[in-house]
Amino acid sequence: MTDPAVRRRRQALYLFFFLPGIAMSSWVTRTPDVRDELGVSTAQMGLVLFGLSVGAMAGILCSGRFVSRFGTRPVIAVGTSLIVAAVVVIGAGSALASAPVVTAGLCLFGAGTGAGEVAVNVDGADVERITERAVLPTLHGCFSLGTVVGGLAGMAATAADVPAHWHLAVVAAVATALLLYALRSVPAGTGRSTGPATPEAGPASRPQVWKDRRLLLIGAIVLAMALAEGAANDWLPLLMVDGHGLDAAAGSLVYVGFAAAMTTGRFCGSFFLDRFGRVAVVRASAVSGAVGLVLVIFSDSAVVAAIAVLFWGLGASLGFPVALSAAGDSGPDQTARVSLVAIIGYVAFLVGPPALGFLGDHYGLRSAMVAVLVFVAGAILLAPAADTRTREPAAVDA
Repeated sequence: MTDPAVRRRRQALYLFFFLPGIAMSSWVTRTPDVRDELGVSTAQMGLVLFGLSVGAMAGILCSGRFVSRFGTRPVIAVGTSLIVAAVVVIGAGSALASAPVVTAGLCLFGAGTGAGEVAVNVDGADVERITERAVLPTLHGCFSLGTVVGGLAGMAATAADVPAHWHLAVVAAVATALLLYALRSVPAGTGRSTGPATPEAGPASRPQVWKDRRLLLIGAIVLAMALAEGAANDWLPLLMVDGHGLDAAAGSLVYVGFAAAMTTGRFCGSFFLDRFGRVAVVRASAVSGAVGLVLVIFSDSAVVAAIAVLFWGLGASLGFPVALSAAGDSGPDQTARVSLVAIIGYVAFLVGPPALGFLGDHYGLRSAMVAVLVFVAGAILLAPAADTRTREPAAVDA
């Protein structure tokens, strides 16, 4: 029933979500080793992670305009290539014990993920329209699946005392192969604005998007849930090592559990969305995330904290993709709306790592996670903003 070209395109998008997941978790599982190689404190590690945030914000700010001008395909290609290059640079920085080189690599990584974020999601939303099925939760599930695979490999490499730079070099080689294979199935022109009126229309349409109160509330949900996901991606292995006394391999295993919970939530997301709707799913996700964070922060049992991470992962799994879908169908100019919400979400990645690092240096990483808990609790109250389906009939009639 589905056109073969569309099926191949969807499979390619699966890979373009899967690839950053592998790269991200490969880095995350090696953060304790890299920190020890660099010889930096928790606060200094927060500054190193700040490179990821700066790069992500730069990429996300440019991505919407690049997609409108060139389409999704070249932006996906450039963004993914930057991720591959970043993994190599991070590995080199670890081998050289150079914090500036690792920071530069993380900046490249952030730029690649930020630049590709809007492009891949816009392409995924286009596939949703063509197939008339919810695709984005499953696509984001592929990212989480990538984090599980990469996390397991990272845990094994950590346990086997494989140097981080050799581990990351292998990841870069695998990522390059996936990029070259998948790019062939992504069509050109998706998301590109056409017509001579575009230069004037772009600036004029931006304020209208920023004035949409519901869209800003959706952005606040993304901010909270992206912070919950990003905090785990940035700090979870170190949180379990420094805050709960686990060794590096066990800390990586807990992160794999988080990633597995994220994967489960995202692959099951379409089932729950069809039956309960966006509001109930977003609210349940935020409640699960809050419960997990409470137990991780306040329980002194490493076993309880490790189990609670599963609730944290389930809670963080659907907030981002569901909110992006809500943003995309909240009104006209889908690219601008997805771009705006993604930008708001990346504020979490910009502010989160250094802020949590500084808090962790003064109060401990467990106490620092209280800030994440406050934001996630706020998402419970904001969940009704995700119900944009009342706007869909109007958009269809027009």
